Amino acid sequence: MNAAEMLRRGLIELAAAFALLTRLPVHRLRLPRLTVPAEAVWAYPIVGAAVGAIGGAVYWIAHSLSCPPALAALCALVAMILATGALHEDGLADFADGLAGDSKERSLSIMRDHEIGTYGVIALLLSLAMRATAITLIAEPRAVMAALIAADAASRLSAVLIMAALPPARSDGMSASVGSPTAGLAAIALGVTFVIAWLLLPFGVALLLIVSAGVSAIVLGRVALTRLGGQTGDVLGASSQICECLALIVLVSATSR
Repeated sequence: MNAAEMLRRGLIELAAAFALLTRLPVHRLRLPRLTVPAEAVWAYPIVGAAVGAIGGAVYWIAHSLSCPPALAALCALVAMILATGALHEDGLADFADGLAGDSKERSLSIMRDHEIGTYGVIALLLSLAMRATAITLIAEPRAVMAALIAADAASRLSAVLIMAALPPARSDGMSASVGSPTAGLAAIALGVTFVIAWLLLPFGVALLLIVSAGVSAIVLGRVALTRLGGQTGDVLGASSQICECLALIVLVSATSR
């Protein structure tokens, strides 16, 4: 495969990642579909970085229009949610509700139910509150832009790590349709995430974001393996949300020193 073919292949995989994880109109590029969707997981952190950049840009615009940081932070979150179609928030809510199940089958059934329960509402409120508060505390537009890009890249890495480590909990659903990526692709995703973070943040802080992705993947992966016997799309969405919160907490601590 020559350089031109490799570049075209990379663009196809990148477009596939955007098509899966966002509502951005990448279908207009009319690129071929991947026969093995898992090959695109290396690009998930890039998708996260793009979503973070959208949120950062909206925050910057709102700030320039004299909006207070708290209101600008909410505008940024709305933009990011619209960009992803609330895909990860939906996963977090479903996974939280599924924890109420007393068996694997019951938990999976609850997670597939479109109605939201008490655990899901609480999880969503906490996630939104933590992210909005963190953005408000960072405050300075340039720092918010860097924080959202790096944190969202790390959040998608956490999902990739779980996909590579755990089998699907069921034979259908989004995660099962994507498949399990190889350890090599997960390693590439990790490298891409670190490069994105390092370009924007000090080396030590970038390293901490990688650690936050690993911690969220280990914790959520352990819970998912124990309660569900594997991972699902909801588990991946929950891990992304939790990692984003954890990464933003790290960045708030770093900027407050």
